[in-house]
Amino acid sequence: MDPVQSLTHFAPELILLGTAFTILFLDLFLANKKALAVLALLGTVAALAFVRYPTEPLPLFYGHFVLDPFSFFFKVMALGIVAVILCASISAPVAYFGEFNALFLFLGLGLILMGSSNNLLMIFLSIEFVSVLSYLLVGFQKKNPRSKEAALKYLLFGSVASGIMLFGMSFLYGLTGQIDLNLIHAGLESSAVSRSLVLASLFLVMVGFGFKISMAPFHMWAPDVYEGAPTPVTAFLTVGPKALGFAVFIRVLHTSFFEFHAEWSTIIAALSMLTMTVGNVTAISQNNIKRLLGYSSIAQAGYILMGLAVSNQTGVTGVLIYLAAYAFTNLGAFICVIAASNHSGSDEIESYAGFSQRSPFLAFAFTLFLLSLAGIPPFAGFIGKYFVFAAAIEGGFYALAIVAALNSAVAAFYYFRIVRQMYLVPAPSVEPMPRSIPLFVLVLITLTGIIVMGLFPSPFIEFVQKALIL
Repeated sequence: MDPVQSLTHFAPELILLGTAFTILFLDLFLANKKALAVLALLGTVAALAFVRYPTEPLPLFYGHFVLDPFSFFFKVMALGIVAVILCASISAPVAYFGEFNALFLFLGLGLILMGSSNNLLMIFLSIEFVSVLSYLLVGFQKKNPRSKEAALKYLLFGSVASGIMLFGMSFLYGLTGQIDLNLIHAGLESSAVSRSLVLASLFLVMVGFGFKISMAPFHMWAPDVYEGAPTPVTAFLTVGPKALGFAVFIRVLHTSFFEFHAEWSTIIAALSMLTMTVGNVTAISQNNIKRLLGYSSIAQAGYILMGLAVSNQTGVTGVLIYLAAYAFTNLGAFICVIAASNHSGSDEIESYAGFSQRSPFLAFAFTLFLLSLAGIPPFAGFIGKYFVFAAAIEGGFYALAIVAALNSAVAAFYYFRIVRQMYLVPAPSVEPMPRSIPLFVLVLITLTGIIVMGLFPSPFIEFVQKALIL
């Protein structure tokens, strides 16, 4: 489809782009900067309202992008995540800068492009677009030394990972002479290329994806970045780039490399075990809530990789359901963290002592989010874990399932450590927390999401199965 025709299917992206530039322009004249945050949120909601479900795959811009049920699923997820983060950050000091809100809208555009990209060039450009914007947001608090240090570490690790990924992509182009994912598949299938060279190029490309989803051993940047970034940015990084990183990973593996499934599934299974073990074991010793949830995020990536390693229908269904459940759960948990840190001025776990007395509702909601992260029924996290465990057992990955079960027990320990701090450790002060209406509404929405998804999973499962790439 040519560019003019493609633009008719590009309405959400154009709305995000137009709103972002409008905010940058109005920032020069408006004294009330909070209005810009509200405008950014309205622009994201408008973009979400214009998302249309495609009845058949549509190649856009000469096939550089594809609009299909798979990209639709991740487009809705990306816009929903951006809308939640913008709403959560309305009361934060960083939200009073027009650039902060505009950067998040550009990030939403970048995430959508990641989920729709159908060739190596656009995959690389969209990933780099999201990465550069993420570096800027992590270092947005220019006077905060931790924020600057986190941004520098993120930039250095990201640059190395991008260089390795690009080297792998150049390998693939050299082997097939193509950058389109479907044509690469045809080239690898028909030409007498060495399987070892193909797997070497895939491993190099996997480094870039591993960086985006914080997969071990490419996770070293995550804890420091999550701790140093503004808390709304941390919440976004643990969910947005991770989800869309998995989207690109799935599309590349299933479109171009499915013939090599026997080789890469073993590699991903091993990386899955390493990722969940490193994340969970290291989280035990953390005293900062953002670092703890950062290592938890690494461990969650390990569980999601279980479904990708198997890559049968149950496995890919599990990956998408887990990502949706994780988005609801982790966003809700971080909204509680934002509310708590706004009141106490601290991100240390010790500051949550007696949290149940200062804010009974938030403490209760935070507990439910932690239970969902631990995979305890009847919450959304249990449904995600059920599918990835079922996929591992169905595919004969028994060692992977056993390691994941042991890791789930370890994770429950440090999640309940936070619950203990909130309910069993006396508070130094019982002064009630002031209630922020936007944060209260978001907690209600995400809490409803994990409960409804856990109790009535069938509509979510049916929606996900229509979006599968197999």
